[in-house]
Amino acid sequence: MTSPSDADADAGPRRPRRPHRPAWAGRNYTLLTAAAIATNLGSQGALIASAFAVLDSGGDAGDVGLVAAARTVPLVLFLLVGGALADRLPRHRVMVAANAVNCVSQATFAALVLTGDPRLWQMMVLAALGGTGHAFFSPASEGMLMASVSGEQAGRAFALYRMSMHGAGIGGAALGGALIAVIGPGWVLAVDAAAFLVAGALRAFLDVSHIPPRAPGAGMVSDLRDGWREFIGRPWLWSIVVQFAVVNAVVVAAEAVYGPLVARDELGGAGPWGLALAAFGAGTVGGALVMMRWKPRRLLLAGTLCVFPLALPPAGLAVPLPAAGLVVVMFLTGLSIEVFGVSWMTALHQEIPEEKLSRVSAYDMLGSIGMIPVATALAGPAESAFGRAYALWGCSALVVLLTAAVLTVPDVRRLTRRAAAPAGTPKAPETSAVSADTEGAVGRAG
Repeated sequence: MTSPSDADADAGPRRPRRPHRPAWAGRNYTLLTAAAIATNLGSQGALIASAFAVLDSGGDAGDVGLVAAARTVPLVLFLLVGGALADRLPRHRVMVAANAVNCVSQATFAALVLTGDPRLWQMMVLAALGGTGHAFFSPASEGMLMASVSGEQAGRAFALYRMSMHGAGIGGAALGGALIAVIGPGWVLAVDAAAFLVAGALRAFLDVSHIPPRAPGAGMVSDLRDGWREFIGRPWLWSIVVQFAVVNAVVVAAEAVYGPLVARDELGGAGPWGLALAAFGAGTVGGALVMMRWKPRRLLLAGTLCVFPLALPPAGLAVPLPAAGLVVVMFLTGLSIEVFGVSWMTALHQEIPEEKLSRVSAYDMLGSIGMIPVATALAGPAESAFGRAYALWGCSALVVLLTAAVLTVPDVRRLTRRAAAPAGTPKAPETSAVSADTEGAVGRAG
């Protein structure tokens, strides 16, 4: 019988084992991705569970809207403060503290649902607490992620991260819906609290030794002004944020308000619309897979061209398309918008100084969500004034017009992917990445 050592000797020299993960997926990136998977698995089911908790307590659709608004309002109010704080303090500490707030709020929400009859005001307060935690978490998270990747593979890293989040979100929504039917919304909220606990523990192990210490600032207001100057001084940045302030608002209004109505009146119920929304989620995963291999040279030109398909879902609902057509449209829309999302993150990572990433991300997020409550509130009056089909065609037209307008900004068309700088080279805060090619050099995105 041959011993293992003899077998190894006969086999010759061992080949080096392949690493378990690619070189660009370092320790921080891996921890951030794992934590994001945990929170998205829990949070997507919890969104459904909170709505059912309100209904089970005797509330109606208006009460569900109040709880949702209670979550959104502090998110909008505190985003800029969260961005400034994340650029002033170690970002991983802000993230862990925000996860702790979300864990406590969801655990308390779960306990109220499981042990008694929760009051509407209690659910609104807890939702507001969760929205506040999210306001401080999101800018810190985006800044930390961008500081954790480098080199030419940054786009691939962002694509994999986003694919992991989207996949977890799809799975979390499906699992959460099934669990609500079996064990009730309270336990799903408890699972979400546990997910925040796990995610916070993972993020506590992030290594920030490679990030330069923050220089003492002149104060919160001064930090916000500095972030605003960084934001408004880049035409490619503010023009796309303004574009998406309207685009996101009208698309959400079309899909959240008109979509269920069209499904009820024209498609035979909620099932076909749910299938179409699932197809959108599958499309985002497909888009992330595409971006793991494709590295467009002109980042924002490629990304902005892929915003035009966002006009298709409102148009499809206006016709309306049959269920199969809507599924195809939503899948293609999810795929194309993910191309934009990865291109946008790559551009921010390349162009924005590391010490200002969270503040710029906060302005970006504020623009992305600030108009959504207004648009959803106006969707009903618009339908009454113009009719549902015309309101939907209006949503589609706004997407096309604003996206075409953004393409007139030279920096959007010309911003070019830079070759990776040598390791350890600091990012120049004012360097343009717009190519100095035959079109000329001009100073430089869910």
